[in-house]
Amino acid sequence: MIMLVGFGPKFGLADASPFVLKVNVYMNMSGIAFTTVTDFAAFKKAPKGKLPYIVDEGKCIADSFFILKHLQAKYGNALDDHLTIEQKAGSHVIIKALEEHLYWCVLHSRWVKDDTWPTVKQAFFGNMPFPLKYVVPWVTRNNMRTACLKQGIGKHSDEEILAITKEMLASLSVLLGDKRYFYGEKPSTLDAVAFAFLAQITISKLNNPLNDMARTFHNLVTYCERIDRTYYADANS
Repeated sequence: MIMLVGFGPKFGLADASPFVLKVNVYMNMSGIAFTTVTDFAAFKKAPKGKLPYIVDEGKCIADSFFILKHLQAKYGNALDDHLTIEQKAGSHVIIKALEEHLYWCVLHSRWVKDDTWPTVKQAFFGNMPFPLKYVVPWVTRNNMRTACLKQGIGKHSDEEILAITKEMLASLSVLLGDKRYFYGEKPSTLDAVAFAFLAQITISKLNNPLNDMARTFHNLVTYCERIDRTYYADANS
């Protein structure tokens, strides 16, 4: 069975990392059996120094992009069989917007903003042994701040970041409309990725101004709640 290494359940979600959750929900939607591992020893073995990674029959694959490519090559990609070539191309563009654009807004709201940091710190590092629980959070937060500045999102004001996020969410809300999934009645890879990122700011139990704004897009909230109930009902019961 495939082993998925991630951070584990936090903030009411199966994983607090959108990239880990992306792989998790993709395998759930595809009917691929897997187990999750969240211990610190497994994290230290991460091939690229970050999560997620999977171990499939002894083969280790890191990075969510390459993990999905591996899963699709080995187990097929039935999730996208019903899509046209144009829809697959559109999915690729939207996925990149989520991963390269929305991600940084979410990251900033969690790791840089002081109002959210105590909750994030406890969730990720609260169970670490002494003295790591005091050193690692400080180092990690500084690294996140530096990454946000280098990417550019960290140079914007809070109001500007909210405006950037709101515009993207408004576009996604229009694309989804009143459909069950982005391309109709069946989920696709796009839905796995969209849920993984949107759930972090719509149905997460973490509260901050960015999440409050995201929850005003009611169809995105309903969309995430529906997927959460469908694929994580046992975990939430």
